[in-house]
Amino acid sequence: MKSNNVSMPVALGAIAISFFALVFFNNVLFDKARLDLTQGQIYTVSDGTKAVLADIEEPLNLYFFYSNKATEGMTTIRNYASRVQSLLEEYERFGAGNINLQIIDPEPFSESEDLAAEYGLTAAPIGNLGDSIYLGLAGSNALDDTEIIAFFDPSQEQLLEYEISKLIYRLANPEPVKIAVLSSLPVAGGPNPNPMAMQMGQQQTLPEWAVLTQLKQLYQVEVLNSDVESVPTDIETLILIHPKDLSEAQRYAIDQFVMAGGKLLAFIDPYAESDNQAAMMGMAQASVSDLPGVLSAWGVDYDQQIVLDAAKGLEIRMPSGLPGRHMGYIGLDQDTIDPTSVVTASLSSINGASFGHFTAAENATTQFSPMLFSSQQSKLTDGSSYSMAMQNPEVLAQGFASTGIAYALAGKLTGPAQSSFEQPPEGYQTDAHIASAENIQVMLVADTDILTDRLWVQAANFFGQTILQPFANNGDFVINAVDHLAGSTELMSVRGKGVYQRPFEVVEALAVEAEAKFREQEERLQAQLEQTEMQLAQLQSQQGDAGALVLSAEQEQAIEQFMEQKLQIRKELREVRHQLDKDIERLGTWVKVLNIAVFPLLLTFFLALVAGLKKRRLLAQYQGGE
Repeated sequence: MKSNNVSMPVALGAIAISFFALVFFNNVLFDKARLDLTQGQIYTVSDGTKAVLADIEEPLNLYFFYSNKATEGMTTIRNYASRVQSLLEEYERFGAGNINLQIIDPEPFSESEDLAAEYGLTAAPIGNLGDSIYLGLAGSNALDDTEIIAFFDPSQEQLLEYEISKLIYRLANPEPVKIAVLSSLPVAGGPNPNPMAMQMGQQQTLPEWAVLTQLKQLYQVEVLNSDVESVPTDIETLILIHPKDLSEAQRYAIDQFVMAGGKLLAFIDPYAESDNQAAMMGMAQASVSDLPGVLSAWGVDYDQQIVLDAAKGLEIRMPSGLPGRHMGYIGLDQDTIDPTSVVTASLSSINGASFGHFTAAENATTQFSPMLFSSQQSKLTDGSSYSMAMQNPEVLAQGFASTGIAYALAGKLTGPAQSSFEQPPEGYQTDAHIASAENIQVMLVADTDILTDRLWVQAANFFGQTILQPFANNGDFVINAVDHLAGSTELMSVRGKGVYQRPFEVVEALAVEAEAKFREQEERLQAQLEQTEMQLAQLQSQQGDAGALVLSAEQEQAIEQFMEQKLQIRKELREVRHQLDKDIERLGTWVKVLNIAVFPLLLTFFLALVAGLKKRRLLAQYQGGE
């Protein structure tokens, strides 16, 4: 007994020493270790980001500006800032010493606030007193090049990792991005080829398309001649617009550019309404573009039938002068834009006209991922029928029968692919023929009108300067696509992730159910109110000569019955609302009980069971040793 009494303090002391030792070693050895159990692994960087970080050759400085003190009490912002900081620390962890992260609180009227403003970060206003907060990122490299994320918008949370990885990639690769544009349409402006314009005294020079103007502001852009038979070797991304009547040598040059690792953004069209030459000829077939043989060899089929969409058709002014829905002019929204792609996740509306569509070819080695698609209230029509309906689009709605298919209007093509040519065309000068590629990077859009100004932007004159006022995200879509293609293959593999704040789905389901009951009761009450008003109006017409309202006993009884029913319904409405609150409160109570009591108890019992089994095993070994 005495030995047991002596061993108890010794055991407690040993436990205390072990505890502090474990805490010390944990802080020293495992301070960076993490276990991410969230859905979508939102706190863990992806393999693509790790590859981008592994390619960094010189140290990069990251400055995370977060108004910590100024956001006290702003729970949502603080939670999101905590997530951003945690993710940035992961970048520093996997940066192998090449990522230097600094957390800065830009307090008002401080040097750090001046530094945030100098970098160009956004000061988001809060309250009515002129106060503002910062939640942005600035980065610099050894050459003093800078890149910023002006403000981390919580609504764009799923793009968080991609935006940070893109910033780091640009700092590590500061060389300007060079792109080329090959088009049969007058995207760069120039003389108007339409003789009708000359006869009517209209503008003789076409302006440069707004989308090309935006590209020139961000990249080094070279507009190639329409008859060029090779892609310059220093071009990283080729934008192909309405490749109409391409020669075999041109198709081969495009094929080999992609096989060699070049990135391609192609806009092809079954009916290019912006094709002035085709409009002059009056032939629908003249406005068709394609990459015959090339796309099918890469694993995707292109259908030149035009997609009509009854649900997403844009409203235009019809020949009758009245507004009407044009089913060939499709206005894509968040229901028909892929929210998981980093190219389209931030977009809310894209307008296009006379789309074709794509499908993945059978036995394709590549993967086709749609980014834009029609609604299921769609059907297909041929170019000739569509051309005949141009004068009166209401004809497209006659006899409309949906196929119930959501057609892919644009998408990304990646993966291993074979060249569409077994050998170079006769007479084509080349040093070597590339027969295959391990991973091509191609984006396809089955429309060229999506690029025209009329569908997404208005130009306004402001003191002699032309200001572009977008009303759709067409330009953003092109910039995002080029931006994505201009990055490394590793960066392109980074996709949108889940969100930090997840809804209480059970609570929302209860609210929806209760609100549905409430609306049903409300509509019922409203209908009875209208009926009573009609009854009162009829009674009003039965007034006597003295102006007194004459009511029969039956009428008085009917009104009394209604008033009783009205009170009963109001009581039911209150009960529905009360029951909703009770259900939500009951659910919250159960969640608290589970988190505070049940789960800790289960964990305690589990650990006690493990300890008991381990103690029994040690005792058995000790007894066996004796």
